[in-house]
Amino acid sequence: MILTIVKGLVYTGFAASVAYLSFALFRVVSYRRKAVPVPADLPPVTIGKPICGMEAELEENLRSWFLQEYPRFEIVFGVRDPDDPALPTVRKVMADFPAVDSTLIVNDGEIPGTNRKVANLVSICRRARYGIIVVADSDVRVEKDCISSIAACYEDEAVGAVSCLTVAEPVNGLPSTLGAMFVNEEFLPSVLVSLAVQPVDFCLGPTMSARRSALDAIGGFEALTGHLADDHLLGNRVAGLGQKVEIASAAVTNVLYEPSLKALFLHELRWARTIRTVRPIGYSGTVITMITPWALAVLPASGFSLGGWIALIVALALRAGMQQAVRRTFRLRGASAIWLIPFRELLSFSIYCASHMGQSVLWKRNQFRVSADGRLHEEVGRP
Repeated sequence: MILTIVKGLVYTGFAASVAYLSFALFRVVSYRRKAVPVPADLPPVTIGKPICGMEAELEENLRSWFLQEYPRFEIVFGVRDPDDPALPTVRKVMADFPAVDSTLIVNDGEIPGTNRKVANLVSICRRARYGIIVVADSDVRVEKDCISSIAACYEDEAVGAVSCLTVAEPVNGLPSTLGAMFVNEEFLPSVLVSLAVQPVDFCLGPTMSARRSALDAIGGFEALTGHLADDHLLGNRVAGLGQKVEIASAAVTNVLYEPSLKALFLHELRWARTIRTVRPIGYSGTVITMITPWALAVLPASGFSLGGWIALIVALALRAGMQQAVRRTFRLRGASAIWLIPFRELLSFSIYCASHMGQSVLWKRNQFRVSADGRLHEEVGRP
């Protein structure tokens, strides 16, 4: 009896995974960048750049923001540590673009809160002069029309926050390639599926923006300094005001570098525990997005029958199709890595399991505990 129930769960899980992945593949294949009319009277924009340490290809990432084809914008950098190794690069890029209005804030005082990135954003916003604030991580690179794409969304007065889809470009080595595969082939399709089935009530962390009036109404970034999922919370609270949250037509590129498999695992474990705290029910259901583990479970459940082997072939074919579809739709560069697909999904499944076995996360070499309400609590004395 128990064996029959287990087999039924395995077959049901596999069928649900096939259905999900088929729909996600359709969403990727059918995705087209929206032709958003750019308003003639473009509002001035503040680009906030929190900096913490050297990122891969940092100089080129920063330059892409200075090269925006936009009539009026400023860039405000925030660095907490006066000895941060990224400071010479930031200063060099600023000097290379004297015509661009840019400001560097170094160690603006200790702002309360365990989320140090958001504390940095508090300093940035205090210096920001304009009514639309765009926040972008230092490992993000953009095309020249990114700010125009974001600003066009604000032509609708009901829009309070805007973020961008993200694709990943790996830098050097297997861990980075596996990390990019997660962003491109698992996370990005899941966002497209979410956009099809429910209103947007979240922001995506690498590049997000908000009207200053909306930020003020939710208590500013000061209200988010103790939370892990600041991006989700920003969008959620803006939506709670009755304002719309939109996804801009331009996708940004995360220049992704993972120095080791351990670093990759811990990085993605932090992401997983972040999502689990803000969407616990939805996150539990993400197990159906991992089709390879389900197919491997079907094999023994079917007695290693022909049908079981066909299930595994279907799973790998869908995953390979997803990889190629994302590459074509978003014009990704570099060689594909079809041979890594089974390993990537088994890694995702192990991270999913591990995310339910604790509350600790490692972020920029600091250890934190995440409470049930999504707040960060620093674990003093731990590496």
